[in-house]
Amino acid sequence: MGECGTLVTESGVVYMLMGEYRHNMDTKGRLIVPSKLRDSLGDSFVVTRGLDGCLFVYPMYEWEKLEKKLQSLPLTKKDARAFTRFFLSGAMESGLDGQGRLHLAPPLRSHASLEKSCVIVGVSTRVEIWAEEKWENYMEDSRQELESITENLLDLDL
Repeated sequence: MGECGTLVTESGVVYMLMGEYRHNMDTKGRLIVPSKLRDSLGDSFVVTRGLDGCLFVYPMYEWEKLEKKLQSLPLTKKDARAFTRFFLSGAMESGLDGQGRLHLAPPLRSHASLEKSCVIVGVSTRVEIWAEEKWENYMEDSRQELESITENLLDLDL
């Protein structure tokens, strides 16, 4: 991670995944990835079950960092095993087709309740894919709690 939350790849290219985009998934589970996010994701990336009912999409260089952190979790801790199992069992390496679409496997679509209307969100080191209705509900709940969230984060010197 470079200054101001930017990502620096091994090749020295600087990216930050950000923005909110809306696209429809087709009946075959293909979803257009916005062009502004494609370069940051690269030719190959990992899609997995995310938290809060969405999918997480990691550029390969970020996935490798995360994988090392997961490997360092203690095998003797039940929570560590459960989290690693949840996160890795749903992971799949993927790429984009010639039209900039990502194919989402049925188990991933099911986890995030993806049917048609999707929201693709850049969140610094990853992309999140949400069902539009879930995203709207999440944002509404977050708006209501924003003051306390902000107070908690200010304690972290942000």
